Amino acid sequence: MGNGIAHCFAQHGYKVSLMDISENALQKAIAAIEKNLDKQVKKESISAQNKLDTLKNITTYTNLKDALINPDLVVEAASENLEIKLGIFKQLDQWCPAPTIFASNTSSISISKIASVTNREDKIIGMHFMNPVPLMKLVEVINGKKTSKEVSHNIVEISKKLNKIPVVVNDFPGFIANRILMPMINEAIFALHEGVSGVAEIDTIMKLGMAHPMGPLQLADFIGLDVCLSIMNVLLEGFRNPKYTPCPLLINMVKDGRLGIKTGEGFYQYSQGNKELVVAKAFQ
Repeated sequence: MGNGIAHCFAQHGYKVSLMDISENALQKAIAAIEKNLDKQVKKESISAQNKLDTLKNITTYTNLKDALINPDLVVEAASENLEIKLGIFKQLDQWCPAPTIFASNTSSISISKIASVTNREDKIIGMHFMNPVPLMKLVEVINGKKTSKEVSHNIVEISKKLNKIPVVVNDFPGFIANRILMPMINEAIFALHEGVSGVAEIDTIMKLGMAHPMGPLQLADFIGLDVCLSIMNVLLEGFRNPKYTPCPLLINMVKDGRLGIKTGEGFYQYSQGNKELVVAKAFQ
């Protein structure tokens, strides 16, 4: 997600500091951005010069403080882990100028909770991009309880400048996208777990019958089963409703390290380094 967000901002003329604690991760991120830009050039959606300009707009850093060169906006896209995010926002608040806006790409964690560890709660907002970021139009803009109208307006306008379609929502567990999507995915996993049907059959029904471009189990692989489980736990904790209980099959697959595309195996198996489907595999 981080490299996709950096790609979009840089492509639209913004100077981007891309920060990760791992130099290897940064090298992979730049390689992914260059590969995706090459695809755009091949499709003639951008020129070769646009590609070069985009790459020139990105500078990488392994030290967060060094990356914060008087920024107007910081977009956090760390792991979907509350403690990690709170630690990052505490540092950002300490090192950034007072006017800087902080946006989190969180898919489920409370924006108000994140904002509470800063001294600028009015300048904290959610900016939930969809994956793959360069292609997906939606940005879910999440207002925390104390997010100012001015900040919300600014993020909406910035999203439009990125050629995205911003939709504003309020701060509830899962917001809108994952409050609706994740229970559907979880229910599909329950259907598999209970032997109602197989992986390919469940996905085919949802694609052909409901006009979904991707079935829920393949989508879960794409998102990452660990991320799906994390979001379901956030929904369960936030709403205290048993309907958000994660399916035991999901829990077991995460424990076994079958996380989807990122590990090469989830509900489907994938070739090394290739996100193309290889073979459907149902786990009983």
